[in-house]
Amino acid sequence: MIIVFAILELPRNLQAGNTGEDRVTNQQNVYEPLTVETLSTRLGDIGSITDRLGPDTDSWSSEEVGDGNLNLVFIVKSPAGAVIVKQALPYVRLVGDSWPLPLNRAFFEYHTLMRQAARDPGSVPEIFYFDDDQALIVMEFLTPHVILRKMLIAGEKVSGLAETLGNFCARTAFRGSDLSMVTAKKKADTATYQGNSELMAITETLIFTDPYFEADRNHHTEGLDPVVHVLRNDVVMKVAVQEMLLKFTANAETLLHGDLHSGSIMCTENETKVIDPEFGFYGPMGFDVGMLISNYFMAYFSQPGHRGADELAGYQEWILGLITDTYSAFEAEFTRLWKTERTGILFPHSMFEDQGHSADNALDGMLGHILCDAIGICGIEMHRRLLSLAHNADFEEIDDVAIRARLEARNLMMGRELILQRGEINNIGALCALARKYNEETFL
Repeated sequence: MIIVFAILELPRNLQAGNTGEDRVTNQQNVYEPLTVETLSTRLGDIGSITDRLGPDTDSWSSEEVGDGNLNLVFIVKSPAGAVIVKQALPYVRLVGDSWPLPLNRAFFEYHTLMRQAARDPGSVPEIFYFDDDQALIVMEFLTPHVILRKMLIAGEKVSGLAETLGNFCARTAFRGSDLSMVTAKKKADTATYQGNSELMAITETLIFTDPYFEADRNHHTEGLDPVVHVLRNDVVMKVAVQEMLLKFTANAETLLHGDLHSGSIMCTENETKVIDPEFGFYGPMGFDVGMLISNYFMAYFSQPGHRGADELAGYQEWILGLITDTYSAFEAEFTRLWKTERTGILFPHSMFEDQGHSADNALDGMLGHILCDAIGICGIEMHRRLLSLAHNADFEEIDDVAIRARLEARNLMMGRELILQRGEINNIGALCALARKYNEETFL
């Protein structure tokens, strides 16, 4: 089956199918942050919302639940149903108005969600309404879903998690690339996403740069100084990090989620959805899956701070199995798409199969390239989540600082090896074996 994805050129303030009256009620539509008190008044005449909540706004109840770093998030309920309302703020919420951010990140999140929904149907929440001027998205309320990171801290398991996320990474990577897309549309879409430059700059700074010197917003756990000193004085490793930054800035291979961590995934015991792609950008195919695996590893190394000895080994092995199965699903689905949907400019059938030549070697080379990048990104993300601005609850919720520092040191030192050896680790089994080795090391 041939799938061609067009660029979504929707009118401002309109979700496909909405009418011109479906707008936030606000004088001249000037941006204004929503509040619990004003939300029902401002959204109460939008048909795509009242279709789900009912027209009686007096029956609506709103709760602000945003616990992330950037945005306002409301759950709006009524006897008829419930929705999520997400609105961008003109600054980084974690820091305050001293760090301004453009509101157009909501535009990129909305369009990334729409592309992800087309490329991997059912993987993201359904979108009901988008308003560009107000920088807000109204979407499906996922219930009884819980953030994956919280489930991993609690020692819970999710059926089908590895297959769902491996398939998501493969389908969005392949179908958003020159392996699949019409090249003119791919180039135009790449140009559009260059407008998400401020959020790309956050990634370039907080992930690839700040962890490796004493940047103003950095902080780390007390007692980690000896390990941090090793990392920040490893010039060879820092050069390797900057080589990965060059790939981030220069290799517009596919449209990525851009922030695929365990806090951007919501699950029940048997269903998984991906959320929050406001960092969407065109970059290396290995970026998303590498960031995802890094968060699995951080969950793995943090487990002694959350589990008793009777549960620890079994749950840690389950996480390593999750890593293996996720990447195996990624490779299997990418391979299937290579064989059935390779309709883009790269590795065309006219050069290979149509001449009786196999493209299997090219596929092997592509998968090797993706794994190398994924491992490098994985190691870098394992550093930034402990040394830069936004830390992971996996470690932060360990109250005993000495235990936390000891576990974080293992994570940091393994990250260093992944960065330095990213081209030498050629399969996911070797990656998990390395984690077992570091899980027994003592660095502090």
